[in-house]
Amino acid sequence: MENFVYCCPTRIVFGKGTIPQLRDLVPSDQHVLITYGGGSIKKNGVYDQVREAFSDHKVSEFGGIEPNPVYETLMKAVEVVKSEGVGFLLAVGGGSTLDGTKFIAAAARYEAGDPWDILSAGGKIESAVPMGTVLTLPATGSEMNAVAVISRESSQEKLAFVSEAVAPKFSILDPETTYSLPENQVRNGVVDAFVHVTEQYLTYPARGTLQDRQAEGILLSLIEEGPRTLKDMKDYDARANFMWCATQALNGLIGCGVPGDFATHMIGHELTAFFGLAHAESLAVVLPSLLRHEKDGKRDKLIQFAKRVWGVTDGSEDEIIEAGVRKTEEFFRSLGMPTRLSEFDVSPDEAADRVKERFTARGTKLGEKQAIGPEEAAEILRASG
Repeated sequence: MENFVYCCPTRIVFGKGTIPQLRDLVPSDQHVLITYGGGSIKKNGVYDQVREAFSDHKVSEFGGIEPNPVYETLMKAVEVVKSEGVGFLLAVGGGSTLDGTKFIAAAARYEAGDPWDILSAGGKIESAVPMGTVLTLPATGSEMNAVAVISRESSQEKLAFVSEAVAPKFSILDPETTYSLPENQVRNGVVDAFVHVTEQYLTYPARGTLQDRQAEGILLSLIEEGPRTLKDMKDYDARANFMWCATQALNGLIGCGVPGDFATHMIGHELTAFFGLAHAESLAVVLPSLLRHEKDGKRDKLIQFAKRVWGVTDGSEDEIIEAGVRKTEEFFRSLGMPTRLSEFDVSPDEAADRVKERFTARGTKLGEKQAIGPEEAAEILRASG
C-alpha cells in the first residue's frame, strides 16, 4: 500500500427532515449567499425550507448555475460576493451547483491574477469563502470532497481544480429532496458514482485490501440500488443508499493508498466541452472502450472486478475481462444510458481528432502509469463509436 494523507473536514448531516439544522450550522451574524441552478428547488419545497432555516440571517441569492457550471456565469456571482460582503456560501442543488460554488468561494479571494488561472495554470488558492451544501442530486461526491470541475464557453474547455480550502464545512443530505428528480438525472447519478469507483479501483494491485473491498461494496450497492431507485422514485431506503454510495464514491476514502486513473473523466470532459454530452453520458461512452484498450495494464484488477463484482468465473483471462466489461455496459444500458458516441450523433472520428489535437497541445498524459497520451485517447474514442 502507498503512503497517504487523508483529511475530510466536512460534517455530514444525513436523513429526512434535516434541512432546518442549517440555522445552527451557520452563525446568524454571517451574510449568506444561497446559490442554486435552474430553480427546481423552488418547486420541490427545498428552497422554502432553506429560507425558513435562515430566517434570522441576512441572505442573498444567486441562481442560474448551469449543468457543467460556466466560468462566465460564476464570475457574476463572485462580484456579488465582493460587492455585498458575503461571508458564507450555501450551495443548494447537485454537483454542478456545488462545484460552481467552490469556484466562487476560491475566486472571490483570489488575488494572484485571472481566476481562470486556478483551473488552467494551477493558481494557488490561499483562502476561500467558507461554504456548506444542501445536496439534491447524488452523483459527483462534491458534497464531501475538495474537487470542482468548471467549463468556459469562450474557449470550449472543461477543467478541474482541487483545494482543501473549498471543502464544504458541512453537507446536508436528505434523500427526500431527490424524489422529484427526473429519471435521466437519477440514471446519470448512478453512472457517475459507478465510474468514480472504477477509476480508483481498476488500476493495478497495490495490496489495498480494505480499499478494494470498500470499492466493491459501493459498486455492488449501486448495481442493486440503482434499478430500485428508478423503479420506485419514492423508495426512501433505495434513495438513501444511492445517495450515500455517491458520496462515498468520491470522498477520497477508497482512493487512500492505491493508484488512481481518472482518464475516463478527462476524456469525457472533452466530449462535454466539444459536443455537449452530459457528464455521465460521456463517462458511459468512454469507460468500456478505455478498459478494453488498457486491459493488459489493468489485467489483474479487471479479472478481480469481473469475478467479485459480476460473478464471472468461467473462461480464459481475456474472456473473463471481456465479460466484466460487457456486463458493465449492460448495466449502464439497463438504466437507460447509451454507451456509444453514435447514439449521440457524434462522429467517433471527429471526436478522436479534436481530442487528440487538444491533448497534443497540452502534452496530456493520463492513466495510473501515464500511458494514455493523445494517440491512445483517440484510439479509445474511435472504438467508442
